Amino acid sequence: MMQQYRSNSYLFGGNAPYVEEMYEAYLDNPGSVPDNWREYFDALQNVPAVDGTASRDVPHAPVIESFAQRAKSNAFTVKASSTDLAVARKQVHVQSLIAAYRFLGSRWADLDPLKRTERPKIPELEPAFYDLSESDMDIPFSAANTYFSRAEHMTLREIMQALRETYCGTVGAEFMHCTDPTEKRWWQERLESARSKPAFTPEKRKHILDRLTAAEGLERYLHTKYVGQKRFSLEGGESFIASMDELVQHAGEKGVQEIVIGMAHRGRLNVLVNTLGKMPKDLFAEFEHTAPEDLPAGDVKYHQGFSSDVTTIGGPVHLSLSFNPSHLEIVNPVVEGSVKARMDRRGDKEGNQVLPVLVHGDAAFAGQGVVMETLALAQTRGYYTGGTVHIVINNQIGFTTSDPRDTRSTLYCSDVVKMIEAPVLHVNGDDPDAVVWCTQLAMDYRQQFKKDVVVDIICFRKLGHNEQDTPALTQPLMYKKIAQHPGTRKLYGDKLVAQGVLPAGGPDEMVKAFRAAMDAGKHTVDPVLTNFKSKYAVDWSPFLGKKWTDAADTALPLAEIKRLAEKITTVPANFKLHPLVEKVIADRAAMGRGDINVDWGMGEHLAYASLVASGYPVRLSGEDCGRGTFVHRHAVLHDQNRDKFDEGIYIPLQHIAEGQAPFVVIDSILSEEAVLGFEYGYAGSDPNTLTIWEAQFGDFANGAQVVIDQFIAAGEVKWGRANGLTLMLPHGYEGQGPEHSSARLERFMQLAADNNMQVVQPTTASQIFHLLRRQMVRQFRKPLVIMTPKSLLRNKDATSPLSEFTKGEFRTVISEHNAEIDAAKVKRVVACSGKVYYDLIKKRDEKKSHDVAIIRVEQLYPFPHKAFAAEIKKYPNATDIVWCQDEPQNQGAWFFVQHQIHENMLEGQKLGYAGRPASASPAVGYAHLHQEQQKALLDQAFGKLKGFVLSK
Repeated sequence: MMQQYRSNSYLFGGNAPYVEEMYEAYLDNPGSVPDNWREYFDALQNVPAVDGTASRDVPHAPVIESFAQRAKSNAFTVKASSTDLAVARKQVHVQSLIAAYRFLGSRWADLDPLKRTERPKIPELEPAFYDLSESDMDIPFSAANTYFSRAEHMTLREIMQALRETYCGTVGAEFMHCTDPTEKRWWQERLESARSKPAFTPEKRKHILDRLTAAEGLERYLHTKYVGQKRFSLEGGESFIASMDELVQHAGEKGVQEIVIGMAHRGRLNVLVNTLGKMPKDLFAEFEHTAPEDLPAGDVKYHQGFSSDVTTIGGPVHLSLSFNPSHLEIVNPVVEGSVKARMDRRGDKEGNQVLPVLVHGDAAFAGQGVVMETLALAQTRGYYTGGTVHIVINNQIGFTTSDPRDTRSTLYCSDVVKMIEAPVLHVNGDDPDAVVWCTQLAMDYRQQFKKDVVVDIICFRKLGHNEQDTPALTQPLMYKKIAQHPGTRKLYGDKLVAQGVLPAGGPDEMVKAFRAAMDAGKHTVDPVLTNFKSKYAVDWSPFLGKKWTDAADTALPLAEIKRLAEKITTVPANFKLHPLVEKVIADRAAMGRGDINVDWGMGEHLAYASLVASGYPVRLSGEDCGRGTFVHRHAVLHDQNRDKFDEGIYIPLQHIAEGQAPFVVIDSILSEEAVLGFEYGYAGSDPNTLTIWEAQFGDFANGAQVVIDQFIAAGEVKWGRANGLTLMLPHGYEGQGPEHSSARLERFMQLAADNNMQVVQPTTASQIFHLLRRQMVRQFRKPLVIMTPKSLLRNKDATSPLSEFTKGEFRTVISEHNAEIDAAKVKRVVACSGKVYYDLIKKRDEKKSHDVAIIRVEQLYPFPHKAFAAEIKKYPNATDIVWCQDEPQNQGAWFFVQHQIHENMLEGQKLGYAGRPASASPAVGYAHLHQEQQKALLDQAFGKLKGFVLSK
């Protein structure tokens, strides 16, 4: 009966006219009425709740009758009167006031430690807005939809006090934008039952002060010992270290066994020492430039990663801090990919055991697009990581010269997360108890709902952007406030003394103890496990320290090729294929029997099938990669008779053998930067999986250039991080315009050094087969960049007989194969790479130029000097060497290969160029211009050398 009253007390029979009025407002705009009314009206209509503006009408008589019947069943029904109606109206107004605080209370919260701004005027948070006055303050109202107390009623004064304590204290919660009522109720209960004030034990609070002391102590120690050296100090945001400590411990208690952390440089050294347990003496050695320099290039100390194992109440937890360049938020998708690989290794489909933690600066969180791209991956099937805990170190300034009015267009720096309905807890960094409590809530939410959540620690930055900066030059008002601030540790220590938690000298003793630990170079995290090794840890040692080799045994026996081909082309009974796909499958079956040559798509499939059958997982992602942008792959088959969206899918490569390794193919979101970063992170955590990212067109890699420049090209020489990620970039001049021609080969050639990657342009089906197998069979891991073709996918000349799969290997250089070419009579050797080879062959046949030999360089980097030199030596009477390419002269491989070719030329030979003239654009957009240029470059390949000529 009491529960019935709690849910119906505002539905007195005499209120039908007012309820009808409320219902009319609901029909006009469902979002205009309080949540409890909207939920009731939605339930009455038996339709899903919506938050939009679409109105839905129904006959009003049943609605009114429903109110009447519900009122009759209410034990507290009273005789209708004007007084009853007035009380009911006030009750509704009180409910609206409560809803307003849940929506807008964060705007009045005490969040800024510097207290620089006045509280904004928000009429909706004032009782008067709802016609509630001082005379109503001591009237009891139903508290049925709140969690402030167990009492059925509270006076308006008590409700107001509870609302302001909960939503306007040092915690400002945003969760009402979440559309799931269960989640909203979860937040209401957790916040309102505690009134956003944690009740920690004295020991817990002493530990929090210990973490603040460590955070501040490290920064001040470095500031005095290494004067003027950059470290991107955390001073002003010390509560972040208490938050990280709580996150690790609470996550361990919740069953998490691995945490992967991504963050930029602000506070990074502090996290290394005070969270991950890096030995202070090792950090000091880096400041003193005495650390071992065992990397070809190395990186600054505040970009370095680290890993360790720490104890928690739930058992050991492995911590990994990802290496990160100065491009701030670019580490986000890398962390997510690393987490996904670890989840897959554990069979952890929900993310119960592995946790991604991303730490952001306020300006970068609001300003960098990769944040949005990474958030967009959060609940997608191929990139789901069980929810990320985001922590914002909100310095309220961004970089030093920024004006706060220019750092974003949103109220909060965290507003971008509302696109995925992630809740946000804004918290004053000067209230460490609240910071730690919010961290607990965030972790609990993540584990229960497996979604992203944000803790926005609003603090300040005591020093400049770096320690050589003078922030008062451009921020005089802010830094006057900061100069007067005693520091979070001092405020919290004084508070604990005043409350009797510590004796008067307690906080100072903790400072002295930490200083002594620093002088001794000891651990500040206790205990760090030095000999623990998880059974899920990956052993990279077999892949490290190996010399480069092109050789690999990638051929397969004919019987195995035929067995794999049969599996690839087997489709379940009653599975209706599209006629075009049916022909593809039939042709592949014929290829497997040896009736016709193998095309590119089948060569790819045979490589994948052989790898998963041998225990190597394959992960292929990108836009349209299941079907293939050019409709060549068909790794995912669709039943044309399916009657449900999520049924009728068959992936033959998942049915190759009993107990095979997984084959995963994902049509990604329309993102390059985040998806490529994700796959780099995945490959960096799993050397045994062939991880592939395919661009829809090679040109689209432009959108992921940061990942290519700072991770793929330089990750090994900067950080010692091997990675076997494969990039497939469709490339080829087919007359499709500037944005659908070039994968910007020249950029990869410019980045190529120190054997850091492989850049290849295969031209036959057997070549892609051997190349993909080589990537896994060889016992070292390097990024592989493949300039994949477009027209060659269906060019019969690019097909291969089965014999090329059962013997041989990936050929870095392919010789002239025309038997009519007499090596002794050859006067010119044309070297090329990619599709243009087939154009050159056709042109030579037309001209009957039998004194010209054509060779293909299939691997551009590392340049195959030995194989290329052997080819040149076959033609001792050749006087000209010509490099021919489709791309403009200032693009493609020309500027890279000219020196490689020159090194292998014979005495007296001259090197010339044949290709498109230099251009600001990758290609022309007019078809007739494309044809003219194509004809000209082919004529140039067989004509007189002109322009730049390099002699031996």
